Amino acid sequence: MRIHVTRTGGLAGRTRQAELDTAERTDAPHVHALAREAVVGGLRAPSYGVPDGFHYAITVDGRTVHCADPKLTDSQRELVSLVLREGA
Repeated sequence: MRIHVTRTGGLAGRTRQAELDTAERTDAPHVHALAREAVVGGLRAPSYGVPDGFHYAITVDGRTVHCADPKLTDSQRELVSLVLREGA
């Protein structure tokens, strides 16, 4: 499974992107569950939370959903953190 996250907004307005391929990961079942839950809890159109907050586009195997701070679900928050931290 390929998971791509794009984070935009924030005070500086910088865009950050990362992608994670779960093929070789030992925690792949957990990451897949997070991804499924994140997609279910996302919106099809970009959403905007608070001023200067982050906005996220999460793409899982070609399907993109959107979410924004502070309204991320626990699964979205964990998945975004994982992909931005460990993805390429």
